[in-house]
Amino acid sequence: MRSSLANQFGVAVSLIVLVGFAVFPMYWMIKTSLTPLEDVFEFPPRFFSSDWTIDAYSRLMDNATLLNFMKNSLIVSVLSALGSLIVATFAAYSFSKFRFSGRNSLMYLILAGQMIPEVLLLVALYLLFDSLGLIETYAALILSFATFTLPLCIFMLKSYFDNIPDDLLEAGRIDGASNFQIMTQIFLPLARPGLVAVGLFAFIRAWNDFIYALTLGGQTRMTLPPGLVLQFGGEFRSLWPDLMAASFVTALPVMICFMFLQKHFIEGLTAGAVKG
Repeated sequence: MRSSLANQFGVAVSLIVLVGFAVFPMYWMIKTSLTPLEDVFEFPPRFFSSDWTIDAYSRLMDNATLLNFMKNSLIVSVLSALGSLIVATFAAYSFSKFRFSGRNSLMYLILAGQMIPEVLLLVALYLLFDSLGLIETYAALILSFATFTLPLCIFMLKSYFDNIPDDLLEAGRIDGASNFQIMTQIFLPLARPGLVAVGLFAFIRAWNDFIYALTLGGQTRMTLPPGLVLQFGGEFRSLWPDLMAASFVTALPVMICFMFLQKHFIEGLTAGAVKG
C-alpha cells in the first residue's frame, strides 16, 4: 500500500515538474510583455505585478513593419503547407499503393534528404535562387521550406496510407473509378488525420524558420522570426516587453491551430506505429 502511494506521489510530482517546465516560459513571456520597460530588470523579480500595462501590445498594433512581417509569415506558411501537402499526398499514395521497380530505394533516398543539415545548403540555394531572380520573393521561401518538409511529410502520409486496406483500391477499380478518383474520393477522406498532421507540421516548420527567412527573404519578404530580432534586438538595448508581446502574438496562430486540430495531429503522427 505504501509502495503504491509512493509511486503515485512520484508520478504526480514528475507531472507537475514537467507541466511547470512547459508552462513557465509562456507565463514569463506574457508577464514580461505586460511589464513596463523600466521594471523588466528589477531584482529580485516579481512573479506578480500590480502595475502591468498593455503598452507593448498597443505599440505592436501600430508597427506597420511588424504587421508586414506577419503578413509575409502567413502567406509563406500557408502556401508552403499547401504545396507540401499536395506533393506529399501524391508521392505517399504512389509509394504506398503502387508497386514499381526501385520503390524502396527511392523512398530511402527521399528520407536521406531529411538527414542533410539545412544550413549546409543555404549558400547553394542562395546562388540558385539568385541566378533565377527569386531572391526577396515569396517563391524562394516557399520552395525552400516545402523542399525541407517534404521527406518527413511523405513518410508520415505513407504510413497512414499503408494502414488503409488495399481492398478499397481494388473495389474502386472494379466500380470503374480512375486512380485519381480512388485517391481523392476514397483514400483522402479516410486519411484526414494524416493530412492534418502533415499540413500542421509543414505550417509550423515554415512559420518558425529563421535563417532561410533572413537570408532569402530580404527586407521586403522577411517573416516574423528574423523580423522580431531586427526590430527589437540591439547591441546595447533590447525592447524586451515589445519583443515578448510580439513573440506571444506570433505563437498564437500555431497554438490555436494545435488546440483545434490536436486530436487529428496526434492520430496522424501515431499512424503506422501499430499494424492491424
